[in-house]
Amino acid sequence: MRIIYRQHAIKRMHERCISEIDVEQAIESGTIIEAYPNDTPYPSALLLGNAGNKAVHVVYADSVDEDLRIIITVYEPNPEIWFEDLKTRR
Repeated sequence: MRIIYRQHAIKRMHERCISEIDVEQAIESGTIIEAYPNDTPYPSALLLGNAGNKAVHVVYADSVDEDLRIIITVYEPNPEIWFEDLKTRR
């Protein structure tokens, strides 16, 4: 599956010092913690994965017909918003 990055994701990744390699590692190691099947134009999901020694949340949408994964945004989970498991919102 080919990965593309929305402009918003690129901007946020730059601000947060998260690289494309970090995102790829997070996707490979990650699990979906929230699914948004009714999002348009494509179903999307929130994934928790590891990038080196840090936890990363990746919001992405998949276009199965086009074999495309669209990265919407990427961030390190904020402990004020997420419980220690980083999978559950407070």
